[in-house]
Amino acid sequence: MAKSIMVQGTCSNAGKSLLTAGLCRVFNQDGYKVAPFKSQNMALNSFITVNGAEMGRAQVVQAEAANIEPSALMNPILLKPTSDCGSQVIVNGEAIGTMTAVEYFKFKTNLIPDIMKAYNQLDENFDIICLEGAGSPAEINLKQQDIVNMGMAKMAKAPVLLVGDIDRGGVFASLYGTVMLMEPEERAMIKGLIINKFRGDVEILRPGLEMIEEKTGIPVVGVLPMLHVDIEDEDSLYERLTSHTEVKLVDIAVIRTPRMSNYTDFNVFELVEGVSLRYVASLKELGNPDMIILPGTKNTIGDLKWMRQNGLEAEILKKASQGTVVWGVCGGYQMLGTNISDPYGVEEGGDTPGLGLLPVETSFIEKKRTIQMEGQFGEVEGIFSALSGTKLVGYEIHSGVTEFPAEHALTCIKPIHEEGETMLEGSQNVKGSYNVYGSYVHGVFDAEGVAVKIVEALLAKKGMKLEDIKTINFAEYKKQQYDILADSVRKNLDMKKIYEILEAGV
Repeated sequence: MAKSIMVQGTCSNAGKSLLTAGLCRVFNQDGYKVAPFKSQNMALNSFITVNGAEMGRAQVVQAEAANIEPSALMNPILLKPTSDCGSQVIVNGEAIGTMTAVEYFKFKTNLIPDIMKAYNQLDENFDIICLEGAGSPAEINLKQQDIVNMGMAKMAKAPVLLVGDIDRGGVFASLYGTVMLMEPEERAMIKGLIINKFRGDVEILRPGLEMIEEKTGIPVVGVLPMLHVDIEDEDSLYERLTSHTEVKLVDIAVIRTPRMSNYTDFNVFELVEGVSLRYVASLKELGNPDMIILPGTKNTIGDLKWMRQNGLEAEILKKASQGTVVWGVCGGYQMLGTNISDPYGVEEGGDTPGLGLLPVETSFIEKKRTIQMEGQFGEVEGIFSALSGTKLVGYEIHSGVTEFPAEHALTCIKPIHEEGETMLEGSQNVKGSYNVYGSYVHGVFDAEGVAVKIVEALLAKKGMKLEDIKTINFAEYKKQQYDILADSVRKNLDMKKIYEILEAGV
């Protein structure tokens, strides 16, 4: 059986996901076979495993940190919000339907057998399981039916490390208040306190550390500084998407729709010197980018109507007619077509006209296509002709079936780890001044060379060159970032004490 340890936080954005990834990396470096686990995650960013199961990307990041293949066992329940009060519920990698918050609250304890079945399978195959909680364990209105914080810690018999965010202020009050709102048996499961995102001299903090230990009876096992690592972190999503970015030599604007998903599809552009990647939600923010990206979305029709109402659709059409590159991914690809049909009411029902920039039509069906794939770009025309024949890998996750003329196909793909024939995918429109492209493939820009060729083409269109473009191998870069994270965890946490907590259990 595996040893277990759980990271919980006093609030959202306390740094649970990043710390869990850091611990996974440290345990892996120390020779242990370690797996992450989060019983329930709520996120629009998802991933498709080798066997076609859907899971949250936060646990994918943690699996990467642990040097193992991601599995839906690490995230048995994923909630993907479809509105302000409803979510698609995904269990063991497959969607089982959409529920309102009230419906799910009443239903969720029925999923405990699924949670424990997934956990027990990891328990049989790993040395250590590093669990992550969600939000705060002190939400007293939710505690009775908790399946992700103390409820999960009890089921896994996992000692808990409680993390507080000092950057937002009130860290001692939040740590103390969280501990005091626990039941006595829950309080006894909290074996260590961690202060995160500290700036300055830790000696100034020392009296407070001693006092919080005295008041709670729980040792402080470390103070982590404000880390500057480039690692996907679900909690920092809002900060990343709303930060103001200086416009650089090549300017790429991603339309930040209300239900945008898989924003990580575009991170690779941030590793190319001279490129600004901006997320925009209004005409004022859009400006005059070299390339506009319509990202994936959990609600294609709703987000299309949102663009229609705020004027972004009309502006995108105008800029496309003037030669600005437009690229759609997944739901964004569907939006670029002539029509979206929803006969089964997967989203809103009926027919909705698209932007009409690509010669494609999409029909929603009840079952998702979830698959990893590999392939290459076909005969790419227009500004990105240099992409022709370039290899790519990624995954698909969508409910729509899109029909398009074969002569307009963008890529040629085939499934990984599954029987299936090579098929044409995506579409392009390079008539006249148009440079419009679309694809269902998440990660379409990640393969080596793709982002650089796109940037070079955008520069050439402006009559410019970027000699000796500074780029980084994306996979190697991520490994370096995980190692930097692990180094900081080792330096600033009492790993000897954490190993003692791990060994002792609860």
